[in-house]
Amino acid sequence: QVQLVESGGGLVETGGSLRLSCAASGSTFSGYSMVWFRQTPGKDREFVGSITWTAGITSYADSVRGRFTISRDNAKNTVSLQMNSLKPEDTAVYYCAARRLGVPTPDYWGQGTQVTVSS
Repeated sequence: QVQLVESGGGLVETGGSLRLSCAASGSTFSGYSMVWFRQTPGKDREFVGSITWTAGITSYADSVRGRFTISRDNAKNTVSLQMNSLKPEDTAVYYCAARRLGVPTPDYWGQGTQVTVSS
C-alpha cells in the first residue's frame, strides 16, 4: 500500500523559511515524479514543483522558482521542499503526490500540510 506522508508545515513570518518533507512508502517510485501542489480555499490545486525520482530532474512554477528547492533522498524514500523568502501568498495546504512520468494525473496523494505565512 502506497503512502505519502507530509510533515514540516507551520506558521512563519514573511521572508522566513520552512522545509517540508514527504515520506514515501509502499513502492519503489522509479518511473515516477514526486510533485508538490498547494491549494487555498476556493481555488484550484496549484502545481508548485516536481522532481523525477530516478534522475532528480526538477521543475518549478514561475511563482516559486528561485525561492523553493525540491530534493529527494532515494535511500530514505523522502522528498523535501525547501521554501525560502516566503510570502503571504504562499499560504496554502501543501500536498505531496506521486505521478507516473508522462501521465498528468498523480496516482497517489499525501494528506497535506498547512503552511501559513504571516504578513
